[in-house]
Amino acid sequence: MSIQVTVRGERDGPVLVLGGDVPAETETLADTLRHYLDAHASFFRGASITLDVGERILSAEALAALVTVAEQFGLRVEALRSRDPETRAAALSLGLRTPFSPEEVTPLSAAVPEGAQPALVVRRTVRSGQSIRFPGTVVVFGDVNPGGEIIAAGDVFVWGRLRGVVHAGASGDESAVVCALELSPTQLRIGSHIARPPEEPRKRRVWFWRPVRQPEMARVQNGTIVVENAL
Repeated sequence: MSIQVTVRGERDGPVLVLGGDVPAETETLADTLRHYLDAHASFFRGASITLDVGERILSAEALAALVTVAEQFGLRVEALRSRDPETRAAALSLGLRTPFSPEEVTPLSAAVPEGAQPALVVRRTVRSGQSIRFPGTVVVFGDVNPGGEIIAAGDVFVWGRLRGVVHAGASGDESAVVCALELSPTQLRIGSHIARPPEEPRKRRVWFWRPVRQPEMARVQNGTIVVENAL
């Protein structure tokens, strides 16, 4: 079995899980992380992440090597999860948080059906100047304000108003969709297709003086991005 890197989206941000063989040389582990980040750098740059090394026994030097690799790709390692007390102590000596990682947690490979994508759940509004990048599906419980940006390899779901920039299927997946309770993006991209809002606002049904917003979904159909009611 070889070393495997998987990503899990959690409330506090992405968690990079170093799975596979438990015995691993420091250089091999760092090289594996480097190769993974080299292929997914655009999704993680500038992010704060947690590393999960499982049951590996790693010294402070070994952990520092992993942190250095992450920093080379513009990532900030803020926490380390480990089931080994020596590794946790080494992480604390480097100033890393060591959140509890229960042993009964089901491995990601067994918990996720084949073909499923990892998902990042963001429980806040994405404000102007903020960017969320993730190599899977992104779910936002909040608004995406003008000037905010969501870039996802999978789908994008916004439980609120989407008024910023959104790019679903950023790795070339043209089957990705964008859904929002109010879909009014500054720019919308799916795969290689791009759409901008018309100069005149779309007509909507009006109940007295208040517009009635309908949840909408954008997808690619016949080479063009189309928007339709999601209900």
